[in-house]
Amino acid sequence: MFDSRHVRVFAEVVRTGSYTAAARNLGYTQPAISQQMKALERAVGTPLFTRVGRRLRLTEAGEVLSGHAEGILGAMSAAQEQMTAIARLRSGHVRVAAFPSASATLVPQTTARVMAEHPGIRIELLEAEPPDSLDMLVRGECDVTLAFGYDETPAPPEELMEVPLLDDPLVVLLPAGHPLTEEASVELRALAGERWIAGCRRCRGHFAQACRAVGFTPDIAFTTDDNLAVQSLVASGVGVALMPRMVLSFLRHPKVTGRPLTPIGRRRISAYTLPSHRRIPATRLMLLALRRTADEQTRDEQTAEEQGAPAPTDTDMARAEPGTEHPALDL
Repeated sequence: MFDSRHVRVFAEVVRTGSYTAAARNLGYTQPAISQQMKALERAVGTPLFTRVGRRLRLTEAGEVLSGHAEGILGAMSAAQEQMTAIARLRSGHVRVAAFPSASATLVPQTTARVMAEHPGIRIELLEAEPPDSLDMLVRGECDVTLAFGYDETPAPPEELMEVPLLDDPLVVLLPAGHPLTEEASVELRALAGERWIAGCRRCRGHFAQACRAVGFTPDIAFTTDDNLAVQSLVASGVGVALMPRMVLSFLRHPKVTGRPLTPIGRRRISAYTLPSHRRIPATRLMLLALRRTADEQTRDEQTAEEQGAPAPTDTDMARAEPGTEHPALDL
């Protein structure tokens, strides 16, 4: 395989017709040009020039290389420009797999930030629940995965690198008129006699274990992964449910009341990538931007609590006007 630098020197020798002129134009000595041409001839396995008196003449192989040299150098230059653009974040592509509530909150805010600061970066969103999303990352189907887990959730694959983002508290959803809607918070054991609407597979596992820990087995009346369906079922009196607070930041049924849960249950939200992907500029940028978005969200919630403003979990959603839109996300 020949060196592209040798091809550049070769093209200049062909253009000028001599080693001496090529050396002068390229800033080399004449012996250095001669050595590079000998190295190129060794690489291709045949002479590229013959001498006729003081003049250089291309051999058949030299004619072939001369016909391709401009294309080779042009392709190398284009590749260098594209790689420089990627390295300097003028361009790039990152695939992000996220679960639905992250796709509606963390991802839009982060995408807006990245697009504003680096408009050449293209972000592709794929929606998937863990652990499927983690498997996608291992298989190379995405570059970054947003996933959640609980204390009892199996550890992710060892080959993944984790970037912790935030803890998302769980909220108990009650139908309008339920006696416990008057409480500031609700103990899980107080709900032992209720019918339940259970969510996604990973959430159901945590929910069942939390109930057993306080002494009861939940009576699950309905199971669905659809957060809107969960809230509608609660509003219709089918049962009560647990839901992450993050969901309530963008989806609220007007006839459902959310209350903080005691003891507090939380899901941990993290971003994951492969260690080798961390060095890819667009992937690293996305991870840093996700961390910034999560930190801002956590600070905003802490500030609201310190100032005594009601957090989304404390809002009596039964008092909301039908059709009321959720607050705009702070981008």
